[in-house]
Amino acid sequence: MEEYMRRAISLARRGIGLVSPNPLVGAVIVKNGEIIGEGWHKKYGDLHAERDALKNASTSADDAIMFVTLEPCCHQGKQPPCTEAIIESKISEVYIGSRDPNPLVSGKGVAILRENGIIVHEDFLKDECDELNTVFFHYIKEKIPYVVMKYAMTMDGRIATKSSKSKWVTGAIAREHVHKQRGKYSSIMVGSSTVIKDNPELSCRVDGGRNPIRIVVDSKLVTPFESKIVTMAKDIRTIIATTSNDEDKINKYKENAVEILKIAENDGHVDLAKMIKELGALGIDSIYVEGGGGLHAAMLKYGLYDRAEIYIAPKIFGGINAKMPVLGEGVDDPSEAFKLKNMSVTRLGEDFLFEGDFKAGGKLCLPD
Repeated sequence: MEEYMRRAISLARRGIGLVSPNPLVGAVIVKNGEIIGEGWHKKYGDLHAERDALKNASTSADDAIMFVTLEPCCHQGKQPPCTEAIIESKISEVYIGSRDPNPLVSGKGVAILRENGIIVHEDFLKDECDELNTVFFHYIKEKIPYVVMKYAMTMDGRIATKSSKSKWVTGAIAREHVHKQRGKYSSIMVGSSTVIKDNPELSCRVDGGRNPIRIVVDSKLVTPFESKIVTMAKDIRTIIATTSNDEDKINKYKENAVEILKIAENDGHVDLAKMIKELGALGIDSIYVEGGGGLHAAMLKYGLYDRAEIYIAPKIFGGINAKMPVLGEGVDDPSEAFKLKNMSVTRLGEDFLFEGDFKAGGKLCLPD
């Protein structure tokens, strides 16, 4: 039985970066010990996994068993309820991995299936299925984006040399992994200083990848009009969050297809907590924050990070003036450090990726 659900999990992963803000879902239909249909949610607005699997079934699903990674929906959205399709197909038994926290579904999908005589098994390989939708579950419950802190550094904690050269801290394999991560999350964020210094595209340069929404935190509205952030905005959705009321500048950005998100001030800068809430209201379910050091420090200060993805290269730059990934004042005592849990380490060529969840990253400063 577990092999069928793990197959459904692997199918669900094919939708990474394509289904947001919907969840990743995979489904497998088994009859007489053989798989007769498979499906997954391929793209936002497309068929859900259950209907995709039924469409692909090689024979009647009458009296078959379905394995699906998430509780089937029971409401009308961009697609009709999957519970209806399961009932009409005469499937007799359903194994479900994750429970759906969406109030429109939560428990209701299971109840409808059981009311129609279908045997339902819940929480089957639950932990493995839950891992698919960390972002979706967070966004549904909190109504704000899941926020990831990312940077690459040397073993002595430098992101650039004393002359600000940073190409390249890490090797090609690690850099390709970063681009895959950019395609995984719905948006990517940097501060205006990073735009001015590096003039980045902030695109996803992998085959089949999806460019994330680009967000620039720019309190004083100083992003250059000739920057790639502005000149590419007609092709990649771009948002600048600012406190500025300079309508002439704002209109010029808008003429270049840049969206302006006006946010109240906090200590002379964009109120980051309010900005996160506003971005959630725009339907942005996740943010991949690539810096710079001042933005990382501020996001940490206000407890706005959920996860860290830190790439470390086996190199040493040295230099008291070489740039570091996190600036600001820092903590006064080691006991005040921002701590991580659920740590994992992955080797990427000659480099290493350290990942973990913030223990207290907790949206504690979000306004009502």
